[in-house]
Amino acid sequence: MAGNEQDKSIHRPAGYAALIERYDLDVTPNWHKSLVTASGIHRVNSNKGVIEEVYQSKYWPGDTLGDHLEFALKYDGTNLAILSILFQKIAEEDLLIHVRSKPTGKYARRLWFLYEFLTGKTLPLEDLKRGNYIDLLEPDEYYTVTPVRQVRRQRINDNLLGNSRFCPTVLRIDTLRDFETADLPGRCRQVVAGYSAELLKRALGYLYTKETKSSFEIEHIKPTSTRTERFVALLQTAEQEDFCRKERLIEVQNRIVDARFRDSDYRSSQNYVGETVAWQKERIHFVCPKPEDLADLMDGLIAAHERMNAGGVSAVIQAAIIAYGFVFLHPFEDGNGRIHRFLIHNILARRGFTPDSVMFPISAAMLKNAADYDASLEAFSRQIMPLVEYSLDENGHMTVHNETATWYRFIDMTPQAEALFRFIDQTIDTELDSELAFLANYGKTKQAIQEIVDMPDRQIDLFIRFCLQNNGRLSARKRASHFDFLSDKEVALLEQAVQSAYGGTP
Repeated sequence: MAGNEQDKSIHRPAGYAALIERYDLDVTPNWHKSLVTASGIHRVNSNKGVIEEVYQSKYWPGDTLGDHLEFALKYDGTNLAILSILFQKIAEEDLLIHVRSKPTGKYARRLWFLYEFLTGKTLPLEDLKRGNYIDLLEPDEYYTVTPVRQVRRQRINDNLLGNSRFCPTVLRIDTLRDFETADLPGRCRQVVAGYSAELLKRALGYLYTKETKSSFEIEHIKPTSTRTERFVALLQTAEQEDFCRKERLIEVQNRIVDARFRDSDYRSSQNYVGETVAWQKERIHFVCPKPEDLADLMDGLIAAHERMNAGGVSAVIQAAIIAYGFVFLHPFEDGNGRIHRFLIHNILARRGFTPDSVMFPISAAMLKNAADYDASLEAFSRQIMPLVEYSLDENGHMTVHNETATWYRFIDMTPQAEALFRFIDQTIDTELDSELAFLANYGKTKQAIQEIVDMPDRQIDLFIRFCLQNNGRLSARKRASHFDFLSDKEVALLEQAVQSAYGGTP
């Protein structure tokens, strides 16, 4: 026991960790936690997605609010959600003392800007008259927009990805830097360049259907042929226009859900993602924003989309923020997951990331890597669930009792951006490349079969499928039931045609 107390006494929290403790804040964990040791060496530990860094005593910032805020920006990053909740609790005078003590210091100016940005209040300070403009976020550390919005008051370059209604952040971690230098669009074009325009045209219809079925299957839905056709028709328009507008999102929702569940506006009731585990017992996985907060959050999401459109942000970063942001806000009663995946297509196609007129079956990669896809959603839901106070009535209707909007407004979407890059990487290497190769071989095999026996297309397709299901050979049972008109020699030649295209084993 004494050892534990001694250990605590020599590890003092600093930055956000100190402020969370001092002001008793209910917040999602920051990606970086700082501690200062009275005796010991600098070290870094990683636990459940949080990097815990222990600094030597010379790093101790001091005891004031300003000291810890400055330390936080310097070492823990810019966490808008924590700052937003903290600024509601502090005495304004404590912040003013710090800003006035270093009016031209870059951290003081950033804190001054962020206080006004996050609270909507104006501090009793005169606009700065001199000094260089400084970036709010360091572009080496965060994804940012350019050109920036210059704010004369604090001489700040506002390079945030959104506005005060919805403003996620994405850290420039090594994984994301590596993906950006890997030139995924170039790799995608290289794969496509190996095939004829005629084959790509034939492949397109197949890939649209595959993507549609995968998107529904992720949600364990077996769509009717009509709903499949409607979703395929929607995917075909993905590169033609920008769907991240309120009226267009409502139209999309109306097109892809059962007619009885079409919405004419954003939802007006509280929804959640859960499962029934016993009679009148639900396991809640995720609570969505309160309906009264939704219009403001969605307006912010659309504004962030427009800002990134014009702001030179990586297409994948934009797609991750908007698509995952959309599904976390869950603005409709039904269809949110499919719209979330459709928005990925829409943004990547509109930004020229995917080649013209090529379907990118990303839902197939998500379906194949379902645990990774679930983890990308849970990276946020797991953090927010301990903070939401809710109750369910006997009909399963939920009421949320506390203020929750801030947690959806300022999400660290680094895990989602990383996940989307991985899915795109897998889509190019496996789904797109292997599907195009399969279809190219299929075309050659059909032609070879027709030269041996001139059968109808439907029977050729059936013969190839039966062989691929049976290591390149037609089983005796399938031959007896479907191909009894073929001679032994013809069967052997046809099997050889399939095996030469697909290497004997599919």
